[in-house]
Amino acid sequence: MAKGNGPCVRCYLFLALIAVVLLAATGVWNPFPTVWDWVDRSQPISEPDVVWQQRVGGTPKSVTIAGDTVIVEQRTRVEARSLATGTQLWERKADWSAVAGGDRDPVVAVGKLLIKGYELLDPTTGAVRRRDGDAVAVWTYRNAILDVRCAEATDCTLSAWEPRGSRPLWTAFLPGVHSGLLADNPDLLGTRRFTAPRIDGGVAGPESVPPLLGFPVDGRVHVVDTATGRVLQNVQPGREERLAVIGGRLLRITATSRDGTCYFTVSGQDPATGQEVWRRTGLNLRTSDYAGCVQREDPQGARNVLIGVGPDGREAVIDGYDGRLLQVGGDGEKLLAVDDRYALVRSADKRSILGRELSVDRTRWTRAAGGKSGAALTPYAAVIAEEKPSRLIAVDPRTGGELVVLRSSANILAVGRSGMIIGEGREIGYVRWGAGSSVPAPPEEGGIPGPDPGSTWQPPSDEGSCGPKRELCD
Repeated sequence: MAKGNGPCVRCYLFLALIAVVLLAATGVWNPFPTVWDWVDRSQPISEPDVVWQQRVGGTPKSVTIAGDTVIVEQRTRVEARSLATGTQLWERKADWSAVAGGDRDPVVAVGKLLIKGYELLDPTTGAVRRRDGDAVAVWTYRNAILDVRCAEATDCTLSAWEPRGSRPLWTAFLPGVHSGLLADNPDLLGTRRFTAPRIDGGVAGPESVPPLLGFPVDGRVHVVDTATGRVLQNVQPGREERLAVIGGRLLRITATSRDGTCYFTVSGQDPATGQEVWRRTGLNLRTSDYAGCVQREDPQGARNVLIGVGPDGREAVIDGYDGRLLQVGGDGEKLLAVDDRYALVRSADKRSILGRELSVDRTRWTRAAGGKSGAALTPYAAVIAEEKPSRLIAVDPRTGGELVVLRSSANILAVGRSGMIIGEGREIGYVRWGAGSSVPAPPEEGGIPGPDPGSTWQPPSDEGSCGPKRELCD
């Protein structure tokens, strides 16, 4: 057949397209949403595949496992999803959100920027459990909620609540807070946490409330006993000092410029009496930027321990309560993560990660890892993010036994008792620990710790979450 007399394929395709458009416009048949869903179909974010994978409304600001739910904070809203299936349970508008409580009594605090007050929501139903219309700041912990309200700029009241309590446990007077409305978890004077690529800073979820908190107010530090609400000290730091409240002690960190270098002295004081309990010299807590030895940063650490660098350049883990050296690293080793029980260390040759137990200062396990691997410790697992190839790994922090190994370029967003949440962009997914794997859970905390002045400190152990004086367990 001659070319000019053959069928016009383009004409047929054009007529078919017109017919489809007419059918879609009249509502008879619309294939476009199905076609777009096929084009925009989510690809698995890990191999092996996750238990479930969902696309959320926006890029998450934070993700937290709260009991049997997953709380996803976004820029202008917060939503809850089932931990078992990923199905959305509820959603509401909010500028900020934070989870408080443990596995048995979690709640979600939500609020709006530049507006006083907050609401506490049930993570499963989204129902309001308690509403406050005056608070300007909220701090959320595993076993407590603290909030502050100000009648005037210099007249503020700090209150402590059980996560699902309806009446404050105690109230305390503070002569002000930072100016403005502070939303959730504004900085207090404690430790500065380690960060790691591809591991969210809040991966461990809410922590237990420390025995003491340091509130900075107008250049002074107000030390509050979280068991009673009593303000133990109101301290003005010296010109060369930085103050921090760690492990039940008030730390005074002095950096003096002399002979072209900085000389450091760290002392721990009993805030109830003002007496010095311990002192160390030559320990650099990385609080200074060496511009005249001005200290602009909190010391590195976590919970009741802090990190220092000795004169020989080796990193050490120090107990904030009595100043003891819990672990001293070798030449060239690098601390990646630490808590009251364990430390994760990169070897000097940058080819492996070492898991160490602080109570005995010895290496419990070793696994191969690249020089750019990041790591973090949580109550349930030690997590590692590796590059080239990209992998996400969770291990038992005591034994190093593998809980899960994924080939994935996603980030680790949250870790819970039975698994973890990973995410990439708007996609999040749940990974359950491997069959037969188990992690000993930390003890379930009760209310705010009571005072225990007569006890003596015990070295960190598997129950390191008991606090520096075991006040959460005894």
